[in-house]
Amino acid sequence: MSNELQLQVDKILQNIEKVMIGKTDIARLSLVALLAEGHVLLEDVPGVGKTMMVRALAKSVNASFKRIQFTPDLLPSDVLGVSIYNQKEMEFTFRPGPIVGNIILADEINRTSPKTQSALLEGMEEKSVTVDGVTLNLERPFFVMATQNPIEYEGTYSLPEAQLDRFLLKMKMGYPSLAEEMEVLTRSQKVAPIDELEPVISLDELIELQNRVKDVYVEETIKYYIVDLARQTRNHENIYLGASPRASIALMKAAQAYAFIAGRDFVIPDDVQYLMPYVFTHRIILKPDAKYQGLSTEQLLHDIMENTHVPVQRAVHYK
Repeated sequence: MSNELQLQVDKILQNIEKVMIGKTDIARLSLVALLAEGHVLLEDVPGVGKTMMVRALAKSVNASFKRIQFTPDLLPSDVLGVSIYNQKEMEFTFRPGPIVGNIILADEINRTSPKTQSALLEGMEEKSVTVDGVTLNLERPFFVMATQNPIEYEGTYSLPEAQLDRFLLKMKMGYPSLAEEMEVLTRSQKVAPIDELEPVISLDELIELQNRVKDVYVEETIKYYIVDLARQTRNHENIYLGASPRASIALMKAAQAYAFIAGRDFVIPDDVQYLMPYVFTHRIILKPDAKYQGLSTEQLLHDIMENTHVPVQRAVHYK
């Protein structure tokens, strides 16, 4: 990885940290998803900075930012767009919805009905949307960062497994420490830091970074390690639904982006181990007995990693 590319990555992370205090890991993981051309699901209680993270990322890369506020009465057409009859031209004109943009904030996605939630599926997976039989391709970069409140909150709907599987990573923000929250108050006393944030790279530079991530080398033993971890989740006695092949692909792509951000042009086992919980947790369903015993998905994934052979990389020439 050249010094110029590394400098661009560092600029993005440093710019986000001007707004998001003490959230370095979340900022890095969000950038991992963006560079891997995946999507992120942020889950936590209201007011911890989920929306601010998305806005900071969009501003940093000079991307067009669209926000979809999910509510119980939101319709699929409110997301995708609608065809309106033009009396002057005597024909229907398509008006695209907020999904047509670069970085999309799907705010409180689990407060709307499953029918409207599913309106995002095609765009997230195929990078296109179909309205009235017409398919519209979405321009690169296309990145969805969805936020949701914990399912225990009133007025929330569980996301279907098919939609959860579209998210590359699932993360939690967490509350700031005492010192971090004091710093947040200090910075926000006169003006909101997000209002003063300026872009540090262009969209063309971001697309170039995305292209370079695909060149990060993944050794065969690392690929086998990823597949082995996924297969272990499918065969585990306490897991009803294990990680799909799409999850294996997601883990490999996330590891490539994480290695790229770290300044390497090759993936190491540590990359896979660090990212596995963020990639697999939301794709796994435990058996009722496991839940009754108080077992958690995170605990089972940790046990699987502990009992899975870690490859020893050979001395090879990395591309």
